[in-house]
Amino acid sequence: MIDYRAIGNRIRTYRLERKLTQEVLSEMADLTPAHFSHIERGNTKPSLPTLIRIANALEITIDDLLCDNVEKSRHVRIKDVDRLLDDCTPQEIKALTDILIAAKKALRTIIAESKIEE
Repeated sequence: MIDYRAIGNRIRTYRLERKLTQEVLSEMADLTPAHFSHIERGNTKPSLPTLIRIANALEITIDDLLCDNVEKSRHVRIKDVDRLLDDCTPQEIKALTDILIAAKKALRTIIAESKIEE
């Protein structure tokens, strides 16, 4: 099942990063503002040509929009993390790295324990 809300959230994230309004981006993608708003909120199912126009307008790949719906999307997730760290100080990057290491360890422990119980 396709998560259209996740696609809309990604469109919104990229749009806001580029400091574009819905009206400007909808015009760039040759969509009506109302239709674009519905797509961004996940209330409508955009066609593949529509997603391509939006991706082209945002200068991103279709992978960037669909990664929440595709299992093999590691490269997009790594780009997401890189974008998140882009404006961090060295101290923030160190703290976030430590958090990620601890979270990964805890996750693997939980997964291992759940396999034992099965």
